Amino acid sequence: MRISFLLHNAYTIGGTIRSTFNLATALAAHHEVEIVSALRYRATPAMGAPPGVRLTHLVDLWRDSPHYDGDDPRHAEPARVFPRADGRHRQYSRLTDERIGRYLSGVEADVVVGTRPGLNVHIARQARPDVIRVGQEHLALSGHGLRMRHEIRHRYPLLDALTTVTEADARAYLRLGLPGLRVRAIANSVPATAASPAEHTGKVVVAAGRLVPVKRYDLLIRAFATVAAAHPDWRLRIFGRGDTTGDEKRALTALVDELGLNAHVTLHDHVAALEDELAKASIAVSASDRESFGMTIVEAMRCGLPVVATDCPHGPREIITDGVDGRLVPTGDAAALATALCDLIRDDTLRRRMGRAAHRNASRFTPDHIAAQHLALYEDLLTRGPGKRSLGPLGEAAHRARTTAIDTAHALRSSARRALKG
Repeated sequence: MRISFLLHNAYTIGGTIRSTFNLATALAAHHEVEIVSALRYRATPAMGAPPGVRLTHLVDLWRDSPHYDGDDPRHAEPARVFPRADGRHRQYSRLTDERIGRYLSGVEADVVVGTRPGLNVHIARQARPDVIRVGQEHLALSGHGLRMRHEIRHRYPLLDALTTVTEADARAYLRLGLPGLRVRAIANSVPATAASPAEHTGKVVVAAGRLVPVKRYDLLIRAFATVAAAHPDWRLRIFGRGDTTGDEKRALTALVDELGLNAHVTLHDHVAALEDELAKASIAVSASDRESFGMTIVEAMRCGLPVVATDCPHGPREIITDGVDGRLVPTGDAAALATALCDLIRDDTLRRRMGRAAHRNASRFTPDHIAAQHLALYEDLLTRGPGKRSLGPLGEAAHRARTTAIDTAHALRSSARRALKG
């Protein structure tokens, strides 16, 4: 089977990139797999090229490249196919519209897979009619605005299937009412760690993820003030990269200073080998207000750490079994977070037992196991053959006619607004 993944930017660092690389690598053991990056900003992938997988790009924005596309006048014009409602719209253009459209109209894969809403829309509108079209959602539906949901309602029925990373999100998409679209929840995968499981001798709590407000590191730091008062020999280490402004890191550093926790809480940049840092700890923690999945939770479990996490939508409750391999506490509750951490710190036996359960239970997220679920979906879709996708040929033609009418009306309104402004 020939499988092609369409990524926004395969050359940087991110959860969607990591999960796509993991899946593509597992599938490449027995199938022909390629990853097509819509954009390229550097010479080589920051996360390393996935072995056995062909990696290409469509628009080259690496300034030292002999094929640099940044000066192409089409790149200065806004995209028309990639939806404005997708948060990455400003990075797309008439040039990306053309390059992605050309690629999808001639793609030789049996299955083409999109990895974000805007790219799923491209696939729905432009992929060859005999190609199986699959969309992936790495963010929860609740994280999309009304305009993006409108786009999803009108475009996603032209896909053959949609995969989400949690059962809760799959149910949300089913409630959206997408005629004939097959919706399947398949979790992200996390490879086995090369490090030995944590020995639970280090008096360290570890947290990892982007330094952004939704991760609620501020809540975690306040909770750890209570932990440090009761257990002054324990430390909290936070690993993560902030945005380009550095505002969140400065705010968190100031909070650590304000609470007098400099000897107890340290903030570190993103590390390539997070598993080595996890293996030095005894507990992992996540204080997020919202998670689409929670890959760092699984990574910690694979290292044999029990995880204390807020019971936020959607991921943690589908990963952690409360009281067995970790603890779930109410979202936004610093006191409950501190209590759960202190419970594990005080009870070595409980902590070690939960750590062993976490290591055992995380095996359901191995790349081979997750890849087998995707492959079963692709094979089932392929058995339908060309023209037998969810809507059927007549339904698809009618749907395309309706969405073309919507596009035309939208274009006329946009032209009218521009004329008025002029």
